[in-house]
Amino acid sequence: MDVLPTGTVSLLFSDIEGSTALLKRLGPAYAEALDGQRRVLRKAWANHAGTELGTEGDSFYVVFPTAEGAVAAAAQGQRDLAGFEWPGGEQVRVRMGIHTGSPKVHDGAYVGMDVHRAARIAGAAHGGQVLLSSATAELVTECLPEQVTVKDLGSHQLKDITNPEHVFQAAIEGLPSDFPPPKTLGTASSLPRPATPLVGRDGELAELAALLSSPQVRQVTLTGPGGSGKTRLAIGVAERLADRFPDGVYFVPLAAVTTADVMWTSIAEVLDVPPEGRIPPGFFDHVAHRTALFVLDNLEQLDGADRVVTELLEHGPQVVVIASSRRPLNVPGEIQHAVPPLELPEEATFTHAERSGAVQMFVQHAKAVKGSFALTATNAADVVTLCQRLDGLPLAIELAAARSKLLSPSALLSRLDKSLDITATGSLSLARQKTLRDTIAWSYDLLNLTQQAFFRRLGVFAGGADLEAIAAVTADALTEADPLDLVADLVDSSLVTILDDADGEPRVGMLETIRAYAMDQLEAAGEHVDVRHRHGQHYVDLAEQLRPLVVGDQYLHARARLEVEHDNFRKALAWDLQRNDSPGGVADGVDLSLRLCSALGGFWDFSGYGSEGLRWLERSIQGAGSDSQPHARCLEWMAFFLGDRLGQFERAYGYATQCVQMWRRLGDSAGLPRALSILARVEVNRGHAAACRPLLQEARTVAQQVGDKQQLRSVLEALAVLEISVGNHEQALELDTEALQIARELQDQRSIAYGQHNVACCLRELGRVEEAAQRLRDLVPLLQGLNDPYFLAGFAGTYAGVLADLNQHHSAVHMLGAADAMRERLDMPRSPTQTAEMAEPIAKTRAALTSQEWDNDYQTGRNLTVEDALTQAHAATADMAV
Repeated sequence: MDVLPTGTVSLLFSDIEGSTALLKRLGPAYAEALDGQRRVLRKAWANHAGTELGTEGDSFYVVFPTAEGAVAAAAQGQRDLAGFEWPGGEQVRVRMGIHTGSPKVHDGAYVGMDVHRAARIAGAAHGGQVLLSSATAELVTECLPEQVTVKDLGSHQLKDITNPEHVFQAAIEGLPSDFPPPKTLGTASSLPRPATPLVGRDGELAELAALLSSPQVRQVTLTGPGGSGKTRLAIGVAERLADRFPDGVYFVPLAAVTTADVMWTSIAEVLDVPPEGRIPPGFFDHVAHRTALFVLDNLEQLDGADRVVTELLEHGPQVVVIASSRRPLNVPGEIQHAVPPLELPEEATFTHAERSGAVQMFVQHAKAVKGSFALTATNAADVVTLCQRLDGLPLAIELAAARSKLLSPSALLSRLDKSLDITATGSLSLARQKTLRDTIAWSYDLLNLTQQAFFRRLGVFAGGADLEAIAAVTADALTEADPLDLVADLVDSSLVTILDDADGEPRVGMLETIRAYAMDQLEAAGEHVDVRHRHGQHYVDLAEQLRPLVVGDQYLHARARLEVEHDNFRKALAWDLQRNDSPGGVADGVDLSLRLCSALGGFWDFSGYGSEGLRWLERSIQGAGSDSQPHARCLEWMAFFLGDRLGQFERAYGYATQCVQMWRRLGDSAGLPRALSILARVEVNRGHAAACRPLLQEARTVAQQVGDKQQLRSVLEALAVLEISVGNHEQALELDTEALQIARELQDQRSIAYGQHNVACCLRELGRVEEAAQRLRDLVPLLQGLNDPYFLAGFAGTYAGVLADLNQHHSAVHMLGAADAMRERLDMPRSPTQTAEMAEPIAKTRAALTSQEWDNDYQTGRNLTVEDALTQAHAATADMAV
């Protein structure tokens, strides 16, 4: 490939759905399947003028000169894949996404939002499906390949894309065309997809749907003991109401959440709110105008849930909430609905039994494990008695019915009678809870010893786990067993659930009631300390593996993976810190926590979890003992968050000083340059610029000695800032140019963006404003794909200054307003140096505009996102340049 196509092109991404599971099933034959997939698709790309840009594993990235060619290639590829003879009788299912745009060519590759949009559309597809953006669909409507039609799937929120995307499907005659909703955010498809229909709740569904359709009703709490069916009923109601909420239905699982701050960020994750707006008050901008339904699941353990729900409803006037909890929230306007057990038959006859919700549920789950099972006049009495013994509790009925594969209703009943304490006394709720717990215990007792040990260990996971994590944590319990086989055994017993993750890979989860029982059994067996340590060690290893990727070209993948496992990281931190705090606690818990915090610092920063990260860092540092590299990195992150993000420079100075001293004591030159740079930045912001130069000069020397180009680049940028502060702009430009050259050598897109921004700042200070403006214009497409809110806020301030220099005063003030609003959402005030830098453009625009004009423009800017303000300014300055 000598020259990339330019202008309007169509980008296609594809990959195999469930490739990891396919690899496990095929073993060595997977290579044959992968080769077959590549041959089939490369033939399709070549037949329609496709240019292959990248192939990694089972994925393709291809560009076509026309939208028609891209769709024709996708259709041919799907047909040929369907007709291919795959090894082992498997069917390889490939998902594809196509978007048409005008991406910029930079350093031999396409950059900009068009690339990310195409990748996200592909990620929303299911195996065998071809999804199109609205831009592609519009272009091919009149020139579709034969036997291909376009199906409108509506608007969907794609991850990391600000505005909703209208998505279409290329339906190919002769191939499946009915797929589940796209894997996107902000629609009814974000609700979990239960494996079985909801039975026995028709009356309640109608009642709750009618209740929540009233404008006066904005919050309903479904209450009841664990296993009573609260979550399933909430999902059923939400499905019925989906059409009433044009801005989406959002399911927010909160079983692993224990603080109000994390509850806010959990809601924000489901909404796909950008990092800068994940906590109040910035979060409120993202719900203020939404007509949306939130299902907040499992709130009973969450202190402050009542305040979060109250503020959510207050700041989202068109928002409606369905909450599930073992107890009411007692918030203003709350309507409480106690979820009763399923209806039990009045008599143990076939006629009464078949109308009973409890019996219907038993039959449904019994048929799921034994297709020939049916309710008959012969077994009706036993089934009725079973359901009565289980108090009509849905989870207890499901667990018992799962054993119908081997046991008849009468055999089940005899075993339940021997296992359950049916003489429990006390309140009705407590008695039902005991019945449920005894039913879980009965299911557990029927497992063999290996299955029991495996089940107990699964209790340590929060928010589910992938097969790799399960194998790592349960290794001592597996003996010769395959973890996938053991998972299948527990699925058959209804003790775990299986969902597909974003890549189509299986993710194993547990209902919270069952997970609590598993943890009790783990502690009773005396295994909890070892298994929790295995859990923590696995997630430390994962975080450390992903740490360098968070700031590299694979940052979108890395951050998505870290988001999925965030509850497990939180659980690992909580357990290890608790272990150290307890009498007789062990120091390696803190070491593990320090390692985890040091690895997650970049993720917390880029993804809007800075406040939560600070709390974990502070607790870990307080419990730390001897010097170590993870300890020193945690001190770095504390100084960075306090200084660069919060402007608390005196506190930051203390941590930065400790950090430098620790690296010196460790005799570790590799970590010293970054620590010295952070301390230097703090000193500048404390007004001690003279103390900054020797720190940075030492950092430069050490970075050169150890050959750390990334740190050298960072130190050069810091030295440039110092030179600017004393008026040496030419020297600063030399330093920033050298740093930019290193970033290009490293092919680090984020560092390239930072470097080009810094060079533009120097050019502006030297009066070369047109050159600075061109540098900034060139950066806008790249920035919108980086998704780095902190850099974006600083960049917007720089651009505002350049716009003011170019007499684009209205655009400059718009940018100032957008940048200030973003900083408020981030809780990131300007440093004294940044405040001084902004004084000139503010004064210049105020002198050029009337007070009324300035105030109006500033408010207009505050109502824009920085991305929108940049797009507008980019267009204006580009026109002026022409």
